[in-house]
Amino acid sequence: MLLLLLGIIVLHVTVLVLLFVSTIVSQWLVNGEYTADLWQNCTSGSVFHCLASSSNEWLQSVQAMMILSVIFSVL
Repeated sequence: MLLLLLGIIVLHVTVLVLLFVSTIVSQWLVNGEYTADLWQNCTSGSVFHCLASSSNEWLQSVQAMMILSVIFSVL
């Protein structure tokens, strides 16, 4: 029983770490001079440009759900 409890605790800590990393980290997709993540899209040619991610409703809902999941996991 103690081993099962320890496994569950390790699993929850791992999920929390992955949740924080995936929400905070930039550059989910790196392709040469182009990087993209949940918050912005950047190109790095002769000049470095960053634009906000598209304003699709699904993207805004993913952003909101990730922020809420971080808040609720801390509580």
